[in-house]
Amino acid sequence: MATVDPESALRGDWEILSSELWDKDALDLIETAHVRFDGRNGELMMIAIHGWLDCRYGERDGRPAVEFSWEGHDDSDERSGRGWAVVKPDGKVYGRLFLHMGDDSAFAAVRKPTKRRGSGRPRQRR
Repeated sequence: MATVDPESALRGDWEILSSELWDKDALDLIETAHVRFDGRNGELMMIAIHGWLDCRYGERDGRPAVEFSWEGHDDSDERSGRGWAVVKPDGKVYGRLFLHMGDDSAFAAVRKPTKRRGSGRPRQRR
């Protein structure tokens, strides 16, 4: 397998599709559930949890991986925890999220498509 920079492989926005504990409707309670990896920083949004990540990249079983701690809030209560994620051969991210002194759950996510900008030129009518 070719060597891939783990940070580059994970950088970007990932929509959380499923989890072990929460169904998709619960995950998307406030907005579409997602995790974003942006270098050493990142963001987590699911259910009523909004957290900011502190990321460290490496490999697990030869696959690009990230481990992170996070802090933020769950509705109006302060929350924190940790987690990890690995890019699998199908291109999805699989990982586990831990809420400090609370639940933990496996999750699966898919890369969100990047928004393409137009050329800035108006279309010509035919």
